[in-house]
Amino acid sequence: MKGVLLVNLGSPESPTPKDVKPYLDEFLMDKYVIDVTYLLRALLVRGIILRKRPEQSAHAYAQIWTDEGSPLIVFSKRMHEKVKNQVDIPVALAMRYGTMTIEKGLQELKDQGVTDVMLLALYPQYAMASTTTIWALADELVATKFPEITLTKVPAFYNKPDFIQALANSIKKHLEGFDYDHLLFSYHGIPKRHIRKTDVTKSHCKINGSCCTTPSPAHEFCYRHQCFETTKQVVKLLGIPEGKYSQTFQSRLAGDKWLTPYTDVEINNMPAKGIKKLAVVTPAFVADCLETLEEIAMRANEDFKANGGEEFFAVPCLNDEDEWCNVVANWVKDWSKN
Repeated sequence: MKGVLLVNLGSPESPTPKDVKPYLDEFLMDKYVIDVTYLLRALLVRGIILRKRPEQSAHAYAQIWTDEGSPLIVFSKRMHEKVKNQVDIPVALAMRYGTMTIEKGLQELKDQGVTDVMLLALYPQYAMASTTTIWALADELVATKFPEITLTKVPAFYNKPDFIQALANSIKKHLEGFDYDHLLFSYHGIPKRHIRKTDVTKSHCKINGSCCTTPSPAHEFCYRHQCFETTKQVVKLLGIPEGKYSQTFQSRLAGDKWLTPYTDVEINNMPAKGIKKLAVVTPAFVADCLETLEEIAMRANEDFKANGGEEFFAVPCLNDEDEWCNVVANWVKDWSKN
């Protein structure tokens, strides 16, 4: 019997240091997120980061928390329900970190008699710190606890026409009536070394002005290329002229070389360049979360206006929009027929 497991990032149980600390520990101790030796990772995370970060992150989470809980969880559950109601096979929802574990999701499917699982990591672009860690943990769980289950991993959907159409339609709808000077595509940042590590050719990814536009097998697993491709296809559909949009990367950690240009630096410099009305879309996420709501809609908004900007609009993620849920449901239906 076939079934589907949808997996997103996860969230602390509450916006308090007590709950944020174990969540951050699980997240940052993941070898696919901070890819150094265990001892160095433990020293960095448990010896340095977790001394102050839980209080800071708890404060940030408190800014976006709703009566229903974490926005990421709330929107993911709503999307899950809509997809589940459109298909005739079991669909479970899990998170990579936190209490809604992948193991619980697989167990839920197993209890319904599922032996063939479509594993959909809810990240449009492939990255080691998002897609790979979900796939690796699912493989480990199947090998050790669910040997009767077979996994079918859905590749990154950054350029799938129905996803691009849903994303473009959502952006157009939300920006209706907002006469922006510039549309910024802000993607989650990752260390440059992650790009080189996932280069299957071991030589193509130079992270320069041409490698992402030069055809290569490396693009199947190249986050940077896939971000550029998502932007390019959405811009084409929306008919946005050259010069009225750009692409950046957000959420970097100090002490490493991350993908550039940086979102915060670019946004802070825009008013001086004559950009007074700014819209920002975050296409690396399908559900609004800390990075889209607190980092962009709140902090970036404040910084833009403090530097002379006048109007700022953060475009919501796809969340539980009907068109997006229909797209996922159609992927499930297509897969279940095979």
